[in-house]
Amino acid sequence: MDAESFQNVRTQIGFCGIWCGSCAAGNGALGAVTKRYAEMIKTYGLPEWGPREVDFEKFTSALASIQAMPLCKGCRKGDGKPNCEFRACASSKGIEGCSDCDQPTNCKHSEALKKMREGALRAGLNVKTDKVDSHKLIKKWTAELMGKWPHLMLFMPHED
Repeated sequence: MDAESFQNVRTQIGFCGIWCGSCAAGNGALGAVTKRYAEMIKTYGLPEWGPREVDFEKFTSALASIQAMPLCKGCRKGDGKPNCEFRACASSKGIEGCSDCDQPTNCKHSEALKKMREGALRAGLNVKTDKVDSHKLIKKWTAELMGKWPHLMLFMPHED
């Protein structure tokens, strides 16, 4: 599930510049991590001998809920904010995204874009902010992602 999910968003950089492949919720890493936690809890029998203050039934139920979250397909494949101002603006200008705009200082969406990008960076997502080759940038980011937790779950062999 997780490797397939990552492949779905791996090549997408949103109109705002956020690389969908770096989002743990959308790229499958969060689902993979919670699945492994649930498996470890069961395998090690933690409900029988683990900390008594932990309600393992509720905890594993919460992990299952996280695993069941629908994965984002990315805004370029129809997901994301339905009336995204960045998508509409970039599309009307015929550009790939906000970082390719020739008029960033006159942008009526600059405050919203700044807020979105800052939030994404705080969450550890990669954000394209300059006019650079997206394919090269994604290749670089993918290499970096392979060593990050929890994203490394995407690249670890596992049984489905």
